[in-house]
Amino acid sequence: MVAVVSSVSSIKALWETRISRIQDDEDEQRRKKTRGGATGRLSVGVWEDRAILARLKQKLQTEDGRLILRIEQEEWKTLPACLVQLSQVHEWHIHRTGLQKIPHFINSFQNLLVLDLSRNGVTEIPKQIGKLTQLRELLLSYNRIQFVPEELSSCESLERLELAMNRDLIQLPDQLRNLKKLQHLDLSMNDFTYIPDCVVGLPAIQWLDMGGNRLQHLPEDINRMETLHTLWLQRNQLEKLPENISRMKSLDTLVLSSNRLTGIPPLMEDMSNLRFVNFRANPLSLDVTLPCRKKKEDEDEDEDDDDDREMFGREFMQVYIQEARKRAQHQRTKGLPENL
Repeated sequence: MVAVVSSVSSIKALWETRISRIQDDEDEQRRKKTRGGATGRLSVGVWEDRAILARLKQKLQTEDGRLILRIEQEEWKTLPACLVQLSQVHEWHIHRTGLQKIPHFINSFQNLLVLDLSRNGVTEIPKQIGKLTQLRELLLSYNRIQFVPEELSSCESLERLELAMNRDLIQLPDQLRNLKKLQHLDLSMNDFTYIPDCVVGLPAIQWLDMGGNRLQHLPEDINRMETLHTLWLQRNQLEKLPENISRMKSLDTLVLSSNRLTGIPPLMEDMSNLRFVNFRANPLSLDVTLPCRKKKEDEDEDEDDDDDREMFGREFMQVYIQEARKRAQHQRTKGLPENL
């Protein structure tokens, strides 16, 4: 009986040892598998980054000593984090790629001078943009931006800002008046109903396009824009012009076609600096045509007088103002209200 019990105990101990060994082996296999899997995933991630980085490097060009990243008509809805390894790039030109956002690591590109992401699907300008103090041009036309962060005002070197055709853009942060070097601003084809005061207050602004918005009036103190030489206001809802527009001594190009103007301020007659103006497609109250002009002997007989003389242009403006003055004088002479 003692021999039987001893035999059973030996068999039990043997099986327990075997079971323990099997469990230890399985645990070790799981550990090895886990380590191998992680290493595998890590290796895959590293190789993917290397492949993407190599692809990006193929997009690099050098022009005039600047390193430029140029991507056109490819699928790049997002930009990979490995891009920060190319932080020495001076310009981004990424067009028609379906890009949906500007990455937050944009602030790593301290050497960036030009950020051109036109014709994509960008919906947001990240606050990190304010870290790019060397940035000179920010071009975001034909995107889906609805909001401009006040941090953009920290881009103290910015000279050119283009936000055309974002459609739902209706306002700008007042802090943008701090962009002391901004010269060129394109806000065309958006949904502005007025010119933001921060725009009027830009000290170096020279070129402004607000065509294709819903502007209903211009600021009375528009003459504060002392450096402005080109102003595009076509396809808006303007019904009149402020008198102070005549005090814009630097203005030489003014486009007002397709508005609701019923008259031209008489003081504009003295704007000798104005070289090009266009009043076409406005419901002006006076029907004015340019007087016939005698051709000089050396002029081409087939030359189109209307085109040469800019019908609805500068000479038209002068003639219109003179005719309006004559009509007003005639009404006063007859003792009738001048608006008849």
